Amino acid sequence: MSQLDFETRLNRRTIVAGAAGGLMFSGLIARLVQLQLFEGERYKEIANENGVKLDLAPPMRGAITDRFGVPLASHRQAGRISIIREQARDMDATLAELAKHIDLPPQQRERVKQQARQQASFQSTIVKSELTYEEFARMSLLAADIPGVRADMAATRSYPRGRDFAHVLGYVAKASGDDLARLTENVSPEEGALLSRLFKHPDMRTGRSGIERSAERWLRGEPGFRRLETNAAGRVIRELESEDLSPTPGKDIGLTVDAELQRAAIDRFGDESGAAVVLDIESGEILAFVSTPAFDPNDFVNGISYADYNALRENDRSPLYHKAYDGTYPPGSTFKMVVATAALEAGIDPNQRIHCNRYYRFGNRTWHCWKPGGHGSVDMHWAIKGSCDVYFYDIARRVGVEKIAEVSRKFGFGQVWDLGLTGGRGGTVPDDAWKRRALGEPWYEGETLNYGIGQGYLSTSPLQLALMTARIAGRGRIIEPYIIGQGPRPDKPIPYEAKLDEEMMDRMMAGMYGVTSEAGGTAWRSGDLGLGGPRMAGKSGTAQVRRISEAERRSGILKGEEIARKLRDHALFVAYAPADNPKYAVAVVVEHGESGSGAAAPFARDILATAIRRDSRRAAKWQQTASVPTATTSGGGTP
Repeated sequence: MSQLDFETRLNRRTIVAGAAGGLMFSGLIARLVQLQLFEGERYKEIANENGVKLDLAPPMRGAITDRFGVPLASHRQAGRISIIREQARDMDATLAELAKHIDLPPQQRERVKQQARQQASFQSTIVKSELTYEEFARMSLLAADIPGVRADMAATRSYPRGRDFAHVLGYVAKASGDDLARLTENVSPEEGALLSRLFKHPDMRTGRSGIERSAERWLRGEPGFRRLETNAAGRVIRELESEDLSPTPGKDIGLTVDAELQRAAIDRFGDESGAAVVLDIESGEILAFVSTPAFDPNDFVNGISYADYNALRENDRSPLYHKAYDGTYPPGSTFKMVVATAALEAGIDPNQRIHCNRYYRFGNRTWHCWKPGGHGSVDMHWAIKGSCDVYFYDIARRVGVEKIAEVSRKFGFGQVWDLGLTGGRGGTVPDDAWKRRALGEPWYEGETLNYGIGQGYLSTSPLQLALMTARIAGRGRIIEPYIIGQGPRPDKPIPYEAKLDEEMMDRMMAGMYGVTSEAGGTAWRSGDLGLGGPRMAGKSGTAQVRRISEAERRSGILKGEEIARKLRDHALFVAYAPADNPKYAVAVVVEHGESGSGAAAPFARDILATAIRRDSRRAAKWQQTASVPTATTSGGGTP
């Protein structure tokens, strides 16, 4: 190849290479111009998003207090352990190492690994909350030597009174799939998306039962945001100050209950199971709402173990069940004031005497009185204070089922009272229409006799029994119970407007005073409250949970240790005090306590005495000698 040909080729290649390089350089310049002038703002936003990230910040849940401001649901700082998967290197080995120092069973380790896999590898996963003081102190020292592990403090929902208000307050827990569906129902798509994100936050909880659930929106508050500085990979470098984005705390709720009265009532039950409700007769405020035994809501906040939950479910005394609000029981003889009122409204003379010789014959059946020898000749006053079954068999049959049902509703039976917490049952006020709907059968006259002594199809809640007592002591005034004093009060139900007659209620009050303070009263030793003056008026009741056969009556009715606990009668007592100037009404149910006067009356007496001692506003009005309400009848008769 000649020198000329070589130079020609070289020049050609140089030109091609130069042209190609020029094109590439021109393209680069064009791309830079495009990025700077036309797409600069978009990439600036992306860069900012990589640099600063807004993370949801859960709000502080509102507190719940008693009538005096005593905390019932609040917050406290608790230690916890968390782990970052990418830093831990080997999750199994790390969790096994943690298990040497804190209680971390295998099933909990599996849940932690599953949750960690569902998150980004650089995100933190909570391993255990609610560390004991010893566990937190130990882990605070060890965490620095275990890669990916962190020990810190976080605010957690707390129930300082533990089991005392478990059924009233309910509890909070992490939101389940069902919870998210309920919480996002009937909201806009934007709000639903926000709530879904919010309730997936490890520190967020939702109400599962009680007031915590019913007042969820009131207590929850509004979420805010944390401004986090992140790198290009999205890892958090540090948190920036952002007070303008702080969450709005939830609103507080003040209840009408008295925490100390509640505790005194629970203590009085001891190992017995049952319920007690105390009402302020003037206002309708619920001062105590006891269901015992109960569960500790603190156990549910960060998740209760399967073993512990199953133990609660299988407990034959039903600690998960709100006996005072959801429980329904045959009222037994505590219902006899309702039947007596129905008799007065039907025109039956309260002075008319009926002879009780131990049994009552109707058709081809025999109904027995509780007293083996009978009560002899009794009028209405004596029948109430001596709780004569034969008297009430007779007047119930004469009055009829429809009238008894009508008057029952005047006392508040058959109605669910919305108190702003989950649950609540209205019981059953039976009549002919009810039986035809429920059982497809007409009402038989013989069934009215059982109705007359508070048995049969009739069922009531302890709350309704307390309300009945309050309306008697309030001389027929319509009283509506409530438990939320400050907060989201539920809509009031339409009350049964038919007012009870004051003079009739005076007769009921006189009969109840006779029960606790006159010879022949079924609980005549219980009237003295031990306060040097105020007395209690009340009515005992025993609700059968099994049918007693004629053979057992002939051989002797089995009681106490002779039969299984679940077959023993329930013991009930309703009362008010002071007898001469009623302020408080109480209903007590001792499950399988057998005797209303023996088991339930002492509970009612001590609970009312505590309520009065705690009411300093009225202490000066109670004299050493209380005036005694007297029956407007001629009295007499043999108990």
